[in-house]
Amino acid sequence: MPVFIFIRMNLVTFDKYRIKSSIGMRRILPLLILSLLSISSYAQSARVLADKIIAIVGDKIVLKSDLVNYIDDMKRQGNEIPANAECMLLDKMMQDKALILQAEKDSLPIGDEEVEAELDQRVRYFIMQYGGKEAFEQIAGRTVYQVKEDFRKSIKEGRLAKSMRDKIVEYIKITPNEVKEYFEKIPKDSLPFYETELVVGQIVVHPKAGRELEKFVQDELQDYKKQVESGKKSFETMARLYSEDPGSKQLGGRFELNKTDKSTDPDFKNAAFRLKEGQISPVIKSKFGYHIIQMVSRNGDDAVVRHILRMPQVLDEDIELAKQKLDSVRSKLIAGTLTFGEAVDKYSDDQNSKFTGGIITGQEGNFVTIDELDKNLVNNLDKLKIGEYSQPMVYADEQEKKAVRVVYLQRKTMPHRENIRDDYDRISQRTIAEKRDKTIEKWFISKLPTYYIMVDKDYQQCEELRRQFPNFVSK
Repeated sequence: MPVFIFIRMNLVTFDKYRIKSSIGMRRILPLLILSLLSISSYAQSARVLADKIIAIVGDKIVLKSDLVNYIDDMKRQGNEIPANAECMLLDKMMQDKALILQAEKDSLPIGDEEVEAELDQRVRYFIMQYGGKEAFEQIAGRTVYQVKEDFRKSIKEGRLAKSMRDKIVEYIKITPNEVKEYFEKIPKDSLPFYETELVVGQIVVHPKAGRELEKFVQDELQDYKKQVESGKKSFETMARLYSEDPGSKQLGGRFELNKTDKSTDPDFKNAAFRLKEGQISPVIKSKFGYHIIQMVSRNGDDAVVRHILRMPQVLDEDIELAKQKLDSVRSKLIAGTLTFGEAVDKYSDDQNSKFTGGIITGQEGNFVTIDELDKNLVNNLDKLKIGEYSQPMVYADEQEKKAVRVVYLQRKTMPHRENIRDDYDRISQRTIAEKRDKTIEKWFISKLPTYYIMVDKDYQQCEELRRQFPNFVSK
């Protein structure tokens, strides 16, 4: 039984969480912190439970250990465990097995490249969490190759199940009347209450430092490089003293990157992968500033590097030029000669908002609450009416760099009980979700009788299974 089987279920949520360092090169999942103690202790119990088959769908089996691991993962993340958790989860696992069977029968395409890319991404996460490939392999008691093989089947099956679900509901649509009917069935005292919510966009410009100050930081980095190469100081020490990257400074400039990771600044990445182990790059420029990079180790497309980031100082006159640029953009927006989306695409330096058309996203997608916005922005929004653009404003971005932005208040709702006028998008999403669920339920009703279904006697009392799999064979 693989040591890492107990974290398999956590991986499905991996891409939902993303935190960037100042050079946008690190992805972490802060909700999942695994200790050596929990790994070793669970490995012992997993070996005992591995051969306990509790359900079969067609030729697909569900192990007792899979179920226990899933629930233990939920506990580790602090989730509340319902009394019927085992029944609910076994029902879900068996449904997935049925979907996988049908996906294989329909020959739904799942490319090996997709599976390999997901494996690489997830293993990189664990390597980063544990501080390097060697530390990860030592804790796992397995090589990276072995861990990837442990995960390969479950990742492929997860993708097959999702593809089958997507195929079943591919052509599901809803009409405004269906949304209205769905909403009218909700008891009035059950309608959720929403605080003030906004849809806010921004166009961001980072002021450019003058040539003299750019030359100054380049000369500084050249000097740091000479000191390291002469043996006077270590690269790690110089990074701790002088780097302006808060994400890696305290680690001596250390972090890990992958050649295929599109979130990494391409100039930085290309310069890093040209280096041999121990070699230090010349001064290179990225969108974050100037760097020198040292290659620590490399394994194929994965590398461990150290870097020192220096950002040229931005003066008041540089900020004023940025404000003038955005003031001109704002005039075009007000005149209607430029749309907000076009302005974001053409002028904004904020990489995150470019992917959302300049809209600041929150937990509810495009809707954000006051507490999800920075205080400087909240104070200025009070002066705007819906559809208006702010004057250019100076602020500090996530990396504490001075920037200038124009803010667009697209929509604002006051505190209210859910209603179909203000919350149509939310209600329509729930309406189509319910319609899809019913479609999938009908699919199961038609397909499940064609599969061999076995349920272990310990779970035959589960109402969920009796309802979903009424013709199962007892064991």
